[in-house]
Amino acid sequence: MDNLLSKINHPKQLRTFETSQLTELAHEMREFILDTLSVKPGHLGASLGVIELTIALHYYYNTPNDLLIWDVGHQCYPHKILTGRKNIFESLRQKNGISGFPSRIESEFDTFGTGHSSTSISAIVGMATADKINQINRKHIAIIGDASITSGMSLEALNHLGSTDLDVLVILNDNDIGIDPSVGGLKKHFKSFNNPTQNIFTDFGLNFIGTIDGHNFTDLLNAFEKADTINGPKVLHIKTTKGKGYEQAENDQVKWHAPGLFNKETGEIVKSNPPKTYQDVFGETMHQLLSENKKIVTITPAMITGSNLAKSHHDFPERVFDVGIAEQHAVTFAAGLATQNTIPYCVVYSTFLQRAYDQIIHDVALQNLPVIFCVDRAGFVGTDGATHHGVFDISFLRDIPNMIVSSPRNEKDFRNLLYTAQFTTQPFAIRYPKNKISTTNSFTFEKMEIGKSEIIFEGNQLAILSTGLISARIEEIIKQNKLQDKIALIDFPFIKPLDQNRLKAIALKYPTIITYEDGIKAGGFGSSVSEFLNTLHYKGNITINGYPDEFVEHASIAELEELVGLDDHSILEMILSYI
Repeated sequence: MDNLLSKINHPKQLRTFETSQLTELAHEMREFILDTLSVKPGHLGASLGVIELTIALHYYYNTPNDLLIWDVGHQCYPHKILTGRKNIFESLRQKNGISGFPSRIESEFDTFGTGHSSTSISAIVGMATADKINQINRKHIAIIGDASITSGMSLEALNHLGSTDLDVLVILNDNDIGIDPSVGGLKKHFKSFNNPTQNIFTDFGLNFIGTIDGHNFTDLLNAFEKADTINGPKVLHIKTTKGKGYEQAENDQVKWHAPGLFNKETGEIVKSNPPKTYQDVFGETMHQLLSENKKIVTITPAMITGSNLAKSHHDFPERVFDVGIAEQHAVTFAAGLATQNTIPYCVVYSTFLQRAYDQIIHDVALQNLPVIFCVDRAGFVGTDGATHHGVFDISFLRDIPNMIVSSPRNEKDFRNLLYTAQFTTQPFAIRYPKNKISTTNSFTFEKMEIGKSEIIFEGNQLAILSTGLISARIEEIIKQNKLQDKIALIDFPFIKPLDQNRLKAIALKYPTIITYEDGIKAGGFGSSVSEFLNTLHYKGNITINGYPDEFVEHASIAELEELVGLDDHSILEMILSYI
């Protein structure tokens, strides 16, 4: 490890440096991050882009007494390195290692958890208000990206902040990109801050400083000094480059947001010939549906690349919309589209759909509008951890009147659900995981019967009811152990409406029923089965398997499944215990 960085285990040690040493420290930190992330994948580009800013903040301010919030939190790697986690940085995003996002339980320097975007200004206003009530004098700084600040929540917080006299500094880290390039009218506005005395921030009642080079230590430190002379809330606008200091990451910022394994010296990303995923099948299918039905439109909140819509966006730019980090708007925008003879597919990660729950109920379901929700990354997502696992969607969607909730176990059902949804007259959710998927070379669309289950095996001792990818896994477990004659396996592509006729038949035949799902047990698929069986006064035994009533941290998907007893070995052990 290089000399300067090796001396830092706490920001107070950083404050002993001469300002002339900070540039060399930034170079060492870049090399350290590149060395680590080339073999332990994580969010690279965003972290490289804020190294000078991070050093300057901890050099100038008295952290952790002065409060810093990072938004979105994947900018926080340099912050973690400077705040006592350098020696365990290689455990980043690994099981029992440090989180890839700020975590209050991990460090006193992580003042607020920010796995989702656009929360920092609201949180820092709350902290500053509490300090005012408690008569505590310290600094309050929120660092927020140009993609995050355009979210409605950020604008609501700025509106509140502008009406106060709070000592809050909002640093707008403007690099012109989130995961994909930033979109919207504010992006254009940020490019034209020619008048520092009149812009959107001064209109909100905030003092404005900028625009400065966010990679220049002299400019940064001078700006912090200037901010300290200004009473009340202020915004500092800085320009940075995502991927700064690593040519490949600067030249292709989308690819190098989180590139996976790579060769640091050559910049070659390690290709492992990954199997086809649900996301691959989704992208292909949506492109085909857009080609065949001119009424179909697709909406995503800042996830064009992540949701595999790049080709569709390129080929159908008038019907594929990236609305930025604005999940609430995305859902109600889709609702408006649905009222006017179009067929909207709203493509949102499960964890981000949580942010638009009122819009799903009030703007879509209450009006029974045929919006199709493509709920990506359902279930465990792995090393992004608790903020990103898609574990709640079955529970929060199935309780909504008019809502169809579905989950495919294989490619055939997935493509057919996407195809069938265009004919719906009510809200229709299709949830699918971040996993590999077995595919075929030829496929013809077939319209599915809503609410129909499928018998895979019809054994005579035990009934297993399951939904989604886990059905395919259990099918293989039963085949491999030659249990087809003993185990009945029934797949439920539709969680709502349930196939009640099938459940009545199962209740009459089987004294023991086990359910499996990749969501929390409370209020989920198994819960809905149990509720219905209760109306039949079912006297047999029912065991519900799913995720526990707790937040599960980061690890690989396989490690997480083992942790909660949903790995293949645990499933087989449970089956054998019943027969």
